[in-house]
Amino acid sequence: MAMNRSFLVTAFIFPLLLLSQREEDLIKWDENRKLTWDDFKAAPLKMGSTAAMTTTHLGFSYNFANGKITYKIDCWFEKNKSWGLVKNDWILKHEQGHFDIAEIFARQLYRSVSEYQYNKTTFQKDLTAIYKSVVEGKEKFQQQYDDETDYSRNKTKQEEWLKKIESELKQNKSWAGY
Repeated sequence: MAMNRSFLVTAFIFPLLLLSQREEDLIKWDENRKLTWDDFKAAPLKMGSTAAMTTTHLGFSYNFANGKITYKIDCWFEKNKSWGLVKNDWILKHEQGHFDIAEIFARQLYRSVSEYQYNKTTFQKDLTAIYKSVVEGKEKFQQQYDDETDYSRNKTKQEEWLKKIESELKQNKSWAGY
């Protein structure tokens, strides 16, 4: 007689601090909803010449039950850890760029996880490696954005980057439905 075994593996691979956040403290990325300065709730920190700070989270959780993996991906802006010291439209566009970059990588995560070929013995390690790789890519891309735009001060490079970000979002639009 064959036994029907079902087991449940749940993993959360995102900062645990996000679990304690209330929904109203977070903004889920939405192409029709741009950031405003009212979204930046944290007290500004004196960090050299830093004019603003955007905190985003790329969340990933998965569940294995009845031989099937399901997963959830989130891209959030955190209001209570984001701040603006110098508040103008130019800097706000730069900060929106950071949030948009997080969305690009949420889509890349979705694509990578969707294309993953399930392996019963290594899936937890594999999914963790996929997530870590995407997050590392996101952090490098975010830093390159700041470096090349000189944190929005190089207006020519800033405009180039905003177009690049918009292009990346469009190229990855088919992966937006996570």
